[in-house]
Amino acid sequence: MRPATSTSNYNVYYYAAAWLVAITATLGSLFYSEVRNFIPCNLCWYQRILMYPLAIILGLAMYYNEYSVKKYILALSFIGWFIALYHVLLQKIPAMKALEPCKQGIPCSMDYVNYLGFITIPIMSLTAFTLIILLVWRIKK
Repeated sequence: MRPATSTSNYNVYYYAAAWLVAITATLGSLFYSEVRNFIPCNLCWYQRILMYPLAIILGLAMYYNEYSVKKYILALSFIGWFIALYHVLLQKIPAMKALEPCKQGIPCSMDYVNYLGFITIPIMSLTAFTLIILLVWRIKK
């Protein structure tokens, strides 16, 4: 067993902060779908598919102070970030509705919530993926 270095101690803090973001995003999405009964669109499902494993992987990485999973966390986060960005653009730019992938069921451009006039569920998702990327990027070997 290796002695903990100052770098590895900081890694645990970055993992812990990223894990809290992922847990908050996961619980928030479950709240909106299970308590508020908002039906997720296709893009929301893809973002969930990428966020939910992050909550587990980041928790394990924090517990074991494991550096080797950083590339997997970043891969999932970047894919989720691009999907969330596309989703935000669909909601905020009217011309993008022609490229909307959700043709049946719930439209991806629908705003269930609009806090402060601009904060929607896709913006919350984009923010969560951005924070996870920034925090995990800071982790050193």
